[in-house]
Amino acid sequence: MAKHLMITGVVQGVGYRAAFERQAVALGLRGWVRNRRDGAVEAQVDGDTAALDTIVRWAHQGPPAARVAGVTVREAAGIADAFRILPTA
Repeated sequence: MAKHLMITGVVQGVGYRAAFERQAVALGLRGWVRNRRDGAVEAQVDGDTAALDTIVRWAHQGPPAARVAGVTVREAAGIADAFRILPTA
C-alpha cells in the first residue's frame, strides 16, 4: 500500500524534508520526499497501513518551524526499496 502526499504552506527552509525522512525511516516506510519549485513538499510513502496513517497525521504538523496549510493524499503505486530525499522537482 502506498500514498502520495502534497504538503503546502511554509514547508521549505524549515527542515521538513529531513524530519519527514526521519519519521518515515522510524516507521519502516519506503519511498521519497522532495521540495517542489512551487514551494510545496511532495512525498510518496509505501508500507503498512498503520505506518502510513501515522506519517499522514505527522505531515499535517511537520517539524516545529513548519506551518502546514494543507496535505493532499492520494493512492499511489508502491515500488520503492528504501527511503530517500530526492532533488527538487
